Amino acid sequence: MASLVLKMSISLDGYVAPPDGSGGWKLAGRSDDARDWVVETVSNAGAHLVGAATYTEWAAYWPSASGPFAEPMNEIPKVVFSNSLRSADWGETTIAAGDLADAVTRLKQERSGGYLLAQGGARLARSLV
Repeated sequence: MASLVLKMSISLDGYVAPPDGSGGWKLAGRSDDARDWVVETVSNAGAHLVGAATYTEWAAYWPSASGPFAEPMNEIPKVVFSNSLRSADWGETTIAAGDLADAVTRLKQERSGGYLLAQGGARLARSLV
């Protein structure tokens, strides 16, 4: 059974994102060690779990991106949680609709090799509306 890991960027004082949802602040001051840890964490996932808003941003960016994150972001399977998204064209992406807890439980039971890496935090939960 796969484990579920939440990867969410947050500052020491609890800051996640401004009202517009932008996240450029996360890269400011990132050390080489921090970058290497994130690349390793992303690379060892068995699947990326994201909400529709994160998926839409990533699907527009990652397919043509380069750098240390590009390969794991493009090659590792993705599961996008959405009750409104009808298609997902970015390689190895499936759409999971309905109850989030049921879908995650099913994914944990079905997957072996690597953990399920939920990325996006609160956006993931909001994507199910």
